[in-house]
This record gives sequence, C-alpha cells and structure tokens, in this order.
Amino acid sequence: MALKLVIANKAYSSWSFRPWILLRHFEIAFEEVTIPMRQAETRSEMLCYAPTGKCPSLHDGDIAIWDSLAIVEYIAETFPHLAIWPKEKAARAHARSLSAEMHSGFTGLRSHLPTVFRRAVQKRELTPEAEADVARLEAAWAEARSRFGAGGGFLFGAFSAADAMFAPVVERLRAYDVPVSDKTRHYMETMMALPAWGDWAAGAHAEPWHIEAYDLI
Repeated sequence: MALKLVIANKAYSSWSFRPWILLRHFEIAFEEVTIPMRQAETRSEMLCYAPTGKCPSLHDGDIAIWDSLAIVEYIAETFPHLAIWPKEKAARAHARSLSAEMHSGFTGLRSHLPTVFRRAVQKRELTPEAEADVARLEAAWAEARSRFGAGGGFLFGAFSAADAMFAPVVERLRAYDVPVSDKTRHYMETMMALPAWGDWAAGAHAEPWHIEAYDLI
C-alpha cells in the first residue's frame, strides 16, 4: 500500500514542507492529501488523520505517524537503503542533533518570520531574539558543512533529513531578505535549486486559499 501524506497549505505550512520535500527528493511514492488551514472544518478533518488535529501526518496502511520529525524517522526506518540520514555514525549523530534543535528551537525566528511561500522578497527588521537565532543558525550550518559537508552542497554533503528539517528556515531567510554570509547564501541557493523545492513552491502559488494575517506580514 502506498504511503499517504496529509499536509496543510503549501503556502504556509512549514511543518508539512519537511516530510514532503524529503519524500519527493528521494522519489518515494506517496498520495498527497491537503487540508487547508483556518477553515470551519479544518480541525475536524485533521482529527480524522491524527489525534492532535494537526498536519502533517503520514499513513502507511493502518500505521499513522504524526509530527514532522517522527515522520522523518519512520521514512528512514522504512527505506534503510536510502541515505535519509548520513551513513557515517558521527555525521548521523550530528544531523539528528541539529534536526532536533530545529524541531524544538529557533522560536524567535519562527514567530517573527512566519512561512509564506507566496511572499515577495521584502526585508523585515529582526527582533533581538530572531537575530540571535539567525546567528546560531549560520554557525550550526557552517559547522556541519565544515565537518561533514565536503561531499556536496548540503549540510552533510548529500541532501538528507537534516536539510529537510531546515528547509522552511531557508525559505524564511529568502522571503524576508535576512542578511546572511556568502556561505549561508550558497547553501540556500543549493536548497532552492532542488526540483522538489520548485514543485512545492509552484503548488503554493497555485493554491486558492489565502490567510490574510500571514499574507500581510
């Protein structure tokens, strides 16, 4: 049975973007179900798929997995022949640590610069909390690239789950014209050149739903 990934709007759902780009990049077949946010029936529809009433969730027959990081781990476990995580032990441990940090941290950046894939590039001044998060982000990416990224343009050389976890942040840095180093910009450009990235962005622009509170930021 094919996997089913339940997502929210491509324009706004950073959490949905993570497992989606991972599955698409590794050419893992899946059925896509979209439940738009902030509709009268949104929560009831999402509760049909996940007990949290949130997206994303992944479904493999009778198995349901919710939360983006849990989904990433399930994909890695289900497709062990694919380099979802780096194969080398130290790199894999580092990638998991960074992914967990992204999953639970960077709240200053995420709250001040929400994901809006349709947003025209326009600078927004950073709060002190967001500025500190950007500094940590750049340091973390630089360390991963320096220690483990010699084999390619991504954090650990080849594209991995760690890149998928940070993909929404790359979009935030682009959309809000955040000042970053040349090395960070190169990594961002590498991510945004992925065919899967282009597919998601095209889908975001084609969606009929709009949330004014996000679009006007």
